[in-house]
Amino acid sequence: MIFMNKLFPDLYKKDIYNIDFKKLYNRGFRAVLFDIDNTLTTHGTRANRANIEFFKSLRKIGFKTCLISNNKEKRVAPFAKMVSSPYIYKANKPSKKGYLKAMDILNVKKEETVFVGDQIFTDIWGANNAEVYSVLVNPISPKEEIQIVLKRFFEKIVLFFYKRKLSKRKKK
Repeated sequence: MIFMNKLFPDLYKKDIYNIDFKKLYNRGFRAVLFDIDNTLTTHGTRANRANIEFFKSLRKIGFKTCLISNNKEKRVAPFAKMVSSPYIYKANKPSKKGYLKAMDILNVKKEETVFVGDQIFTDIWGANNAEVYSVLVNPISPKEEIQIVLKRFFEKIVLFFYKRKLSKRKKK
């Protein structure tokens, strides 16, 4: 169960729009790191007007942002440019190196950093390895590559135990 805790997010929300970023800012967080595909937009698509406005709203609150993706630069750079955010490509999540590099770029401490992603075995595990506050969101689209579809089966098991742990906490 100790290993399983490395896979549990600190917070679980339906999507990025259901996260109370003002509350997180008031708690002392100053940077938000994001996965791109199926967290901010569907896999492989460009940033849209909603993404651009969303990043503007985060900056208005006072957040610094950075994108962290396992994808190639040709995928990540155009998206990052559209939302005006620095980025890390080929991050090799769940390795903590990309998270640490992002915090270095933004000049923030791990205690000031939130990571938001849709995959437990890459995004959340990596964020927890880097000791940053992790937020899991549901994937935007059910249409995914086969290796991700296979991981989703195991993610359902992890989520079962995560939800069970939460319900036990609420009963106390």
